[in-house]
Amino acid sequence: MSVDTKAQEQASRIGETRGARLRRVLSSRVASIVALVIAALWTIPTAGLFISSLRPEDDINETGWWMFFTNPGSATLETYNYVLYSNTQGGGLIRNLINTIVITIPGVVIPVVFAAMAAYALSWIDFKGRNFLYIAIFALQVVPLQMALIPLLSFFSKGLHVGGVTITPAWELEGVNTIVQVWIAHSIFGLPLAIFLLHNFMRELPGDVMEAARIDGATHSQIFRKVVLPLVTPAIASIAIFQFLWVWNDFLVGRTFGGGEATRPLTAVLGDMAGSWGNNWTRLPAAGFIAIIVPLLVFLLLQRYFVRGLLAGSVKG
Repeated sequence: MSVDTKAQEQASRIGETRGARLRRVLSSRVASIVALVIAALWTIPTAGLFISSLRPEDDINETGWWMFFTNPGSATLETYNYVLYSNTQGGGLIRNLINTIVITIPGVVIPVVFAAMAAYALSWIDFKGRNFLYIAIFALQVVPLQMALIPLLSFFSKGLHVGGVTITPAWELEGVNTIVQVWIAHSIFGLPLAIFLLHNFMRELPGDVMEAARIDGATHSQIFRKVVLPLVTPAIASIAIFQFLWVWNDFLVGRTFGGGEATRPLTAVLGDMAGSWGNNWTRLPAAGFIAIIVPLLVFLLLQRYFVRGLLAGSVKG
């Protein structure tokens, strides 16, 4: 046995020993207690926000949210009713909530679908310039979103002109129709990272499976739909969750490309709810909890796919 082989085996044994020791530490009772404490501390602000949203305005002004437990019978849904359905300042969020949902669903589906197809093509279809195209897509991740806002807005509002020649005319969208611009903007900004991550997952798929499907006469479309998609579903779910959270919580893109009141998302109005002098700040807890409840539910419902997606490819064999 050569010296290099002995060194590799020794390094492997050391790595396995350290890995086993780390697993024992992370699975110990002390580690579990620490994790529970961290989870509790992480949850306290959200719990405080929810409890404050159920308290009457006078109670919020006079005492902290923890005093709710001294008189839990004072809980009320009046603030929720006001911020969702009132026509006065600081109310009517139901319209903005619907706008956010309408923006978010296509803003997640479009980039994830195109990213999955592009990742498969870059991973398993051999064509000229494939590596250069992949590097170019990867490089787009370093471009700050803020740098692309004005050029993209100019493209929508004025079209594209080169040397006096009109390549594309102005879109001339108004009112509710401007929401199409928001969908496209979110898709453009989300595609590079989604393609990069899905490409990494798809490249780890066994080549023998692809070869067997091709021998059986399957086309690339059939391989993509019947072989690849079922195998990378956890990865797609993870990317969809990230994209959903980003689009749902976005303020800048919706405010820049939207058409004003008709398409304003929830995040665009939360900052105005308190009023010019902050007199209505007691309504912010209810509005804030409305803004976080949907992504929280989405994450909890898709949590198992999210964890599987993060672990995919970490263990081979």
